[in-house]
Amino acid sequence: LQISGYLNLLANTIDNFTHGLAVAASFLVSRKVGFLTTMAILLHEIPHEVGDFAILLRAGFDRWSAAKMQLSTALGGIVGACFAICAQSPKGAGETVAWILPFTSGGFLYIALVNVVPDLLEEKNPWNSLQQVLLLCTGITVMVLLAHN
Repeated sequence: LQISGYLNLLANTIDNFTHGLAVAASFLVSRKVGFLTTMAILLHEIPHEVGDFAILLRAGFDRWSAAKMQLSTALGGIVGACFAICAQSPKGAGETVAWILPFTSGGFLYIALVNVVPDLLEEKNPWNSLQQVLLLCTGITVMVLLAHN
């Protein structure tokens, strides 16, 4: 088995930990924010987990082992959610959410932009670059609209 498979599992566990933090903290804000955050993470996770499964197969895991290992990384999400709940301040959820949500959303934005910006800089066709920037702005606009409704 290649080391890349194990590194991918470690990264996926950390990613799931931050997802658990975000989901639990967002439910501390309100049900609406919690459900919106959960839906956003689920939409992100479906292609992400398929890609991680392919990485594990390429690293030498068989299908059953790769599936079990992928499932085991989900424990990171449960640990992250428990951490967010246990980290509540005696003064209320506001103090907990005040650091968890900016931390997790900043991490998500960083990862997204690290993946997108290099591709934008290497893109030869300006129309493709414009489309990607417009889609990125559309995603931000949707998030702002959902946050204010």
